Amino acid sequence: MKNSTSLSIFLIFCVFILSFGCNDATKLVDKTAIQTTALPSDVMPFFNHFKLILGDGSNVGFPINFENKDFFYTKNDGKQNWIVYKTPNGGNTHGTSSNTRTELAQSKKWSAMSEAKLNATCKVMNVSPTGDARVAASYSMVIGQIHSADGHENEPFKLFYKKFPGHKKGSVFWNYEINTAGDDNSGRWDYSYPVWGYDFSVIGKTPTDFPAEPADGIELGEELSYEVHVKDGIMYLKFMSEGHETKTFTKNLIKSEYTTKADMPEQVKKLFVPIGQDGVERANAYAEEGLFFKLGSYNQTNGKDPIVNKVWCAGAETHDGDLQKQYADGNYAEVWFKESTVTIPDDAISNEGYFTANDGLSKKVVYPNEVIPFMDKFKMLMGDGTSVDDLTEFENKDFFYTVIDGTMRWVVYKTPNSGVTSKNSSNTRTELHEKREWTPEQGGKLTGSCKVMHVSTSGDGRVAASYSTVIGQIHSGEGHENEPCKIFYKKFPGHTKGSVFWNYEINTAGDDNSGRWDYSYPVWGYDMSVIGTSPTDFPEEPADGIELGEEFSYEINVHEGIMYLTFTSQGHETKTFTKNLIQSEYTTKADIPEQTKNLFVPIGQDGVERKNAYAGELNYFKQGAYNQTNGKAPEKNIVWCAGAETHGGDIAKQYATGNYTEVWFKEATVGMSSAPKK
Repeated sequence: MKNSTSLSIFLIFCVFILSFGCNDATKLVDKTAIQTTALPSDVMPFFNHFKLILGDGSNVGFPINFENKDFFYTKNDGKQNWIVYKTPNGGNTHGTSSNTRTELAQSKKWSAMSEAKLNATCKVMNVSPTGDARVAASYSMVIGQIHSADGHENEPFKLFYKKFPGHKKGSVFWNYEINTAGDDNSGRWDYSYPVWGYDFSVIGKTPTDFPAEPADGIELGEELSYEVHVKDGIMYLKFMSEGHETKTFTKNLIKSEYTTKADMPEQVKKLFVPIGQDGVERANAYAEEGLFFKLGSYNQTNGKDPIVNKVWCAGAETHDGDLQKQYADGNYAEVWFKESTVTIPDDAISNEGYFTANDGLSKKVVYPNEVIPFMDKFKMLMGDGTSVDDLTEFENKDFFYTVIDGTMRWVVYKTPNSGVTSKNSSNTRTELHEKREWTPEQGGKLTGSCKVMHVSTSGDGRVAASYSTVIGQIHSGEGHENEPCKIFYKKFPGHTKGSVFWNYEINTAGDDNSGRWDYSYPVWGYDMSVIGTSPTDFPEEPADGIELGEEFSYEINVHEGIMYLTFTSQGHETKTFTKNLIQSEYTTKADIPEQTKNLFVPIGQDGVERKNAYAGELNYFKQGAYNQTNGKAPEKNIVWCAGAETHGGDIAKQYATGNYTEVWFKEATVGMSSAPKK
């Protein structure tokens, strides 16, 4: 009887637990499951050699007894446990990179003259299905590398996997990045070696055009192994996969084969030289730098516009950095590792300096004056009418800030079609204004290396100012306050190439300045007077024009009253001009050029210039983005009133719809003039 009673009580207790305590019981089971699930450090016990960078940009340190279900965890494929490295197309990154990563970075660095070895077996499970086929980095990830901890922090070894959308098989290749000679690393480039399938340089002709599927490629989920062995300055590579030919390579890391321009391989000339990456390597390559291994998922498919960099900026879907949305539709990179070992020399030293320099760097504000240090010599007016006198440690994310394009940092000048501008202008600007003033006789010099990233997509084809921006000028601070030099970039809608030209504005004789006009000189492409015959009619695309995102440089040198202009751009003829600023060539109506008679005279701008032009007048330089495309009706002035979309002055809407101008500068100088070279 006692036993029966005890059993009844036990059963009732169980029913009570099942009926009312199920949630707590489930939690208990879940906790038990978590405790018994393998952690990455259980699968691969070498994490005391590496720190882990996650796809959100954070450094979690040594990942022993650590997992993160978004980026770094274990998965069982039915046979064994694997370590998963996963990272989205868009998110926070590490250091100066444009790409997210969930990647191990070795905690010690070693010399190429010592002996170090990395072995790994892995399988790539996913690469981004979005991107631009013309961009070499699209649809790819790096699954292992050697990284320099010093100098330019370049990479003598990067192992890629890349698979084009719709293909079953992808390519495995490795890249050697030169250790660029000199202090400027913007000219660095990669040479790519195919392992199975294609090398890095095989790309599509259009954003959605793909080459044929590689016959000897590697499928998603197919295992491959690699061995990286560095000894006495030589790197030995070995790649293995069942059913595929084993491949081996040897590369000298302490003696360069790329010390002159003549040494540059054809592959590099076709892929990197067109975007200005045409450097040479120091003679001893990586001999003087500490090196370290990296391993994991370094996603090369980012969301940056290909205009920024046609090799590294993939234009892929990022859902504005929303992690779960990217994971839901495949916009991420994922690789699984089941085995890996590392051997490093006894004389390896701490790599902490690398982490100190790069941890949190992507979130750090880098001010424009840190990129171009002459900002203390300028004040600025921004696109909302705000004037800033002190530009040291100043930025504004709507108008004036810095970005990285994949190779280097730039200063961005951005301004809408309509906002608030200066008292005598119809056009908005985010533009520097030199504090020093000088006469043409005293002289001065301004240089700039830039690329125009965007001009307004709306306007009127008949209006000369439509679709254009001024990126550098000389402005008079006295008299009529006219402009003896304005450098323009203009691109018609639908065209790939735009025009660079410069205008000279006469310093009108007399007190009435309403008759002033510009004479326009073409540099590459057309001059200002080439316009359409209707609001939506455009001339033919200029054959020798400059594309958006294509770099070019200018120098304005005013010496002893004469202005000397020089324009350079890789792949284009260098152009030079000379203009006297203290003696006019337009002092009578008969001197008015035909271009002016066709463009300005019909709107009543038919003045003549004072004989001594700008002599004795104080001038100053300006540089940035001075948007010439405004929203004023063309009926008011068919030369300068562009009739563009302005959304009632709403800046955010203008930016969203492409009704703005944006110019990036990487270098610029200002100072005294110099005698021209003879």
